[in-house]
Amino acid sequence: MPTNKRKGIYLLPNLLTTAGLFSGFYAVVMSMNNHFEAAAIAIFVAMIFDGLDGRVARITNTQSDFGAEYDSMADMVSFGMAPALVAYNFGLAELGKIGWLAAFVYVAGAALRLARFNTQIGTADNRFFQGLASPAAAALVAGMVWVGIDYEVDGNEFGLVVAIVTGASGLLMVSNFKYNSFKELDWHGKVPFVAILVVMLIFIVVATAPSLVLFIVFLLYAIAGPVNTFRTVDNVTLEDVVGEAEEDADFDESATNTDQSVSSAEEEIDKDKKEKKE
Repeated sequence: MPTNKRKGIYLLPNLLTTAGLFSGFYAVVMSMNNHFEAAAIAIFVAMIFDGLDGRVARITNTQSDFGAEYDSMADMVSFGMAPALVAYNFGLAELGKIGWLAAFVYVAGAALRLARFNTQIGTADNRFFQGLASPAAAALVAGMVWVGIDYEVDGNEFGLVVAIVTGASGLLMVSNFKYNSFKELDWHGKVPFVAILVVMLIFIVVATAPSLVLFIVFLLYAIAGPVNTFRTVDNVTLEDVVGEAEEDADFDESATNTDQSVSSAEEEIDKDKKEKKE
C-alpha cells in the first residue's frame, strides 16, 4: 500500500523565525510603554535571528516554501511595522499628519522591498541588494532612537529629524541603488591572524558606545548606495534611482538577431515552396 508523506514544518529554522517575530512584537509593545531603549535593542535582536534562520535552514537542509513565506511575514513585522511604530511613538506623534505619513512611507517601503526581493530570488546578483535591505533600514531607525535615549534627547523636540530619517529609510528601500550584500565573503576560508585582532578591536569599539557606533555604521551603509551609484554611473538617469531598470542592450540585440533569423528562415521556406510548385 502507498504510504502517505508526513506533513509538517521544520522546527529549528521556524523557531528562530518565531523568535525574530517575537522580538519585533516586543519592540512595538515596549515603545507603547515608552521603553524606547528596550524597543530599539529588540529590533537589533530580531536582526540576529533573521540572519540565523536562513543560515541554519541551509546548513541543516531544512529549506521549505513555508519557511520562506513565514520569514517574509516575520520580516514585515520586525523590520516594517515595528521600526515605524517605534519611531512614531518616539518623535512623530506630535507632528500630526506629517508624523504618521512619514511612518507610513517607511511601512510601505518595507512591504514593497520585501515583495520585490521575493520576486527576484534566483535571478538577482547575489553580490548586491537592489535598494536598502529592510533589516539595515530598521537598524538605522532603531539606532537613531537608541542614540536619542542614550543622550537624553527628547524625540518630540526633533520630530522633523526623526521624520526625515524614517521617511528616507523607506524611500531607500524601494530605490535602485546597489548595496553590497557581503554574500561573496568566504566564511570558510583561512584569514591572517591579524584579522582576529581587528575583530576584537571592533567588538571593543562597539561595546564602548553601542548605540552611537551601530547608528553611524548603518547610516554610512545607507549613504553608500547613492554615493556608489553617482560615482560609478556616468550619466545617472531616473532608472538608476527608482523605477524599472532599462533592459540590457545585449539582450535587445540578441532578441533582434533572433527575430531576423526567424524572418530569414521563413523567407527560405517560402522560396522552397514556390520552386516546388513551379
